[in-house]
Amino acid sequence: MPKKLRIRQVRSAIRRSGSQKRTVRALGIHRLHQPVEHYDSPQIRGMINKVIHLVTVEELDE
Repeated sequence: MPKKLRIRQVRSAIRRSGSQKRTVRALGIHRLHQPVEHYDSPQIRGMINKVIHLVTVEELDE
C-alpha cells in the first residue's frame, strides 16, 4: 500500500501563473490551510514540485 501525503496550502495563489493556479485546484485545494490527502505517486509528486513554494507536505503513517 503506498504512503499517503497530506498537502496543505499555506501561501496564496494570487499573482501566480495560470498553470500554478490550475495545479493547486487539481490537487483538490480550494482555500488556504485546507488539508487534502492523496496517495504518493509520481504524478502527485510532480504537481507538488510545481507549487512547492505554496504548500506544505507531510507523509502519513497508515
